[in-house]
Amino acid sequence: MNRNLFITLLIIFNIAIDQISKVIVRNTLTFREQIDVIGSYFQLIWVENKGAFLGMGSDMNPTLRLIFLLILPTIVLGYVVYYIVKTKELDKLSLIAFCCIVGGGIANVFDRIVFGQVTDFFFINLGGVFKTGIFNVADLSVSLGLVMLLLGGFLNRNKSKVITESN
Repeated sequence: MNRNLFITLLIIFNIAIDQISKVIVRNTLTFREQIDVIGSYFQLIWVENKGAFLGMGSDMNPTLRLIFLLILPTIVLGYVVYYIVKTKELDKLSLIAFCCIVGGGIANVFDRIVFGQVTDFFFINLGGVFKTGIFNVADLSVSLGLVMLLLGGFLNRNKSKVITESN
């Protein structure tokens, strides 16, 4: 498959899955309703977030929110798209990771533009061991992309270390 087509399809896939999940939530849940999926460990709770990840920045004045949650992320996402299209030597894992980050980022920016806020609905509480804020599929995409980049960096570092040691 053509590399640019692969990039485009993967970004669109991330945006589509996020937006479809948000439409389903908005059309089937009642605002703030809690649905136990796996007991109280994994719940669906529909909330609207005016801030960034986990509500950060929701108390900013509207001008700062516009700059930091719409304009700046749009510029950064545009640069990342430019970077992944132009940087042909990116390994497959990094390419996929950047596409997940861009797709998730675009999906949440889209929500902010169209709705003025972002729909969140996943909540995990593993009994005090691990507890999240309420998040969405786009947040998952961005987080997965970041983990993949870290993993790829670690794997590539170990590869170059092995190559260096064998010489």
